[in-house]
Amino acid sequence: MKNSLENLTIGAFAKAAGVNVETIRFYQRKGLLSEPGKPPGSIRRYGETDVIRVRFVKSAQRLGFSLDEIIELLRLEDGTHCVEASKLAEHKLTDVRGKLTDLKRMEAALSRLVCACHATTGNISCPLIASLQGEGELLETGAMLAPMSD
Repeated sequence: MKNSLENLTIGAFAKAAGVNVETIRFYQRKGLLSEPGKPPGSIRRYGETDVIRVRFVKSAQRLGFSLDEIIELLRLEDGTHCVEASKLAEHKLTDVRGKLTDLKRMEAALSRLVCACHATTGNISCPLIASLQGEGELLETGAMLAPMSD
């Protein structure tokens, strides 16, 4: 496998890493990935370590880490800083749990509003629209649609 991931052009590198070329360039601009030197009269070449790094970044993004947080994780990538990495993960877990709480509250409020809409007959005003305009009571019972926490 190692031989197939050495001496890659940027297009082959992007394909091996499962991203597009613009993602590679973006990561380089953000400092997540170094740009290899360009030999005179030739093109830049990438290798297996570059592919592994991009896959690392993509995996961290899927877990919800921001690019700034990923830069911190990359600083710890030698694997000997488990305590520091754990602290970053604990902080991310707290954020995710907060977002889940917000989403559950939003789900409950929307569920009540949908049920109220389905129960409405005739030419009465729509409970969803009325609640969003501040006229309804469904959102005022502790199930306010609050903005999601950062």
